[in-house]
Amino acid sequence: MNSVRVLLVDDQPLLRHSLALIVGKEPDLEVAGQAGDGVEALTQARATRPDVVLMDVRMPRVDGLEATRRICADPVLDRTRVLVLSMFELDEYVHEALRAGASGFLLKDALPEDLLDAVRRTHRGESLFAPSILTRLVGHFLSAPSVTRDRSSLRGLTAREVDVLTLVGGGLSNDEIADALVISVKTVKTHLTHLLAKLRARDRAQLVIAAYDAGLVRPRVAEPTVHPRHCRRDR
Repeated sequence: MNSVRVLLVDDQPLLRHSLALIVGKEPDLEVAGQAGDGVEALTQARATRPDVVLMDVRMPRVDGLEATRRICADPVLDRTRVLVLSMFELDEYVHEALRAGASGFLLKDALPEDLLDAVRRTHRGESLFAPSILTRLVGHFLSAPSVTRDRSSLRGLTAREVDVLTLVGGGLSNDEIADALVISVKTVKTHLTHLLAKLRARDRAQLVIAAYDAGLVRPRVAEPTVHPRHCRRDR
């Protein structure tokens, strides 16, 4: 089996070196390259075609959010997924990262095993966030008055695909969707594959955004949230 190739992007050489040691010792992972800012990140991504980019947010020249946007919009890099790393769990960072096309968001104080798990999950096309947390974040962002619901993206979908998309937007897992629609998990995965292709979405995170954009799911009222270990709020 081919190794998952990871591009490390951070303006701190010491942190890049530490990440390289953590990633490089795993038999199924490989460091594809390193970059110190967003400009270098895009150059390195095009040169090495990594599977996953670990992307810092605050960097000189071009920051990580803009670099993420450019990488995710580059047709040459359509198989590359971005996992954003940050010292700060600021809502605007998370929202902007998702809008830019990132597949997940992780704090730099995460344990090494959490980081490695996040890389593997990102490569598999999974969202780093638990479905309920992802839904809350996206719902909060899309509840802004300036957002216009556009259902035109649903025209090419079957009724069942719309049902699945609605439940994905509601934060349900594959097992929960299967139970709700009385279908097999395998059938759910088939529908998700079709949705990803038809909506040109990179992963489940983008499907959640599509569900909100189309008005299939209403933003929830903000509730107190217990943050997972690797996403705790800094004091």
